[in-house]
Amino acid sequence: MVGSRRLTPIDARNTSMVIADQIRDRIIDGSYSPGEQINEANVAAELQISRGPVREALQRLNQEGLLVSYRNRGVFVVELSVDDVAEIYGSRAAIEVGAAWTLVNGDPTVLKSTAVQLSDIVGQMQPFIDRADWLGLAERDLAFHTVLVAATSNSRMSRMYATLAAEARICMANLETAYYRPEALVEEHQLLVDLLLGSDWAALESGLHEHMDTAVHDLTQAMTEQSAVAR
Repeated sequence: MVGSRRLTPIDARNTSMVIADQIRDRIIDGSYSPGEQINEANVAAELQISRGPVREALQRLNQEGLLVSYRNRGVFVVELSVDDVAEIYGSRAAIEVGAAWTLVNGDPTVLKSTAVQLSDIVGQMQPFIDRADWLGLAERDLAFHTVLVAATSNSRMSRMYATLAAEARICMANLETAYYRPEALVEEHQLLVDLLLGSDWAALESGLHEHMDTAVHDLTQAMTEQSAVAR
């Protein structure tokens, strides 16, 4: 399901980081599409705030690579290539493996509560698959991995991952489906939960890498096919 597109008015005392977070969220949920222009004045009006903090927020997202600025044209949501996909998912794998290591070697109570949250998200996936709602499924997919990283309570790790999640969402945004084996998605994610609770670190690490490698393969295939149709 595509997001509401609306941004939420904020207190002017808040920083540009809050604005950047909102815009990033709208990129993740598909409200802003790849290649779409983000108008500084329009955003400022919608947020009921001056243009200065909005300009800073757009600059921050430009530095993160989610937006691209063209002289005399404006600021646009970035459009990503096949090579970008490989880099994004390789980086996601590195962070998720680090997050998993932190969890399995940390407080068992946190590990168990995280597993419960992840299983709940897995349980929400099937209805989206049944009605072929790929955008909604992508949102649940990314939510699963974001919760995994957030459970570490490492703010820097989560901040880096938020950018990667937004980039992954951009990769999926214009594809009719980024899932060639949607029926296996529930099983794949539940396997990761089971491995997280198990005692075989090597299997968990391998499972996370395999999961990301599969995503790279599927996204690359979908992007290549879409490009061929567009020619």
